[in-house]
Amino acid sequence: MKTIDPRRITDNPIDIIGREWMLVTAGTDRRFNTMTASWGGAGYLWNKPVAAIFVRPERHTFGFIEQTGAFSLSFLGEEHKNVHKITGSKSGRDTDKIAEAGLHPVFTETGGILYEETRLGLECRVLYADTIEAGNFSDSSLAAQWYGPEKGGFHKMYIAEIIRAWTK
Repeated sequence: MKTIDPRRITDNPIDIIGREWMLVTAGTDRRFNTMTASWGGAGYLWNKPVAAIFVRPERHTFGFIEQTGAFSLSFLGEEHKNVHKITGSKSGRDTDKIAEAGLHPVFTETGGILYEETRLGLECRVLYADTIEAGNFSDSSLAAQWYGPEKGGFHKMYIAEIIRAWTK
């Protein structure tokens, strides 16, 4: 993989996040976890290229993001949808889902964790984080639709600077 300026990414973030999905990975080379995500965004904020992700507190990856203040996003391509089925349905607390999914971790010199299978990777450093609250929805039906005892806790939103982008 080679690094590119994040401003040179040509992929449409709406398309690749919503259709291709992404792996959110956080931790260190000694201990880390990854999860599938299909909610997020990318753009420009505070004069920086940024990515926004949303993670429920009950997800194993949540604790790693909280500890390190960083995460990476890996886009594998639609041909790897089987990977997302494993990393999105199993917990890293209970199984080595990275090995089960056939992923091969790559550790960058800045502490990022990507995969050999990554076609586009983003190393991110958290700039801002906040938990979504029911009272802040202007359309309260969304809170009822996506949150509750049987659906899971409110997501925490992370806005992070894209410090490095990688392509094949």
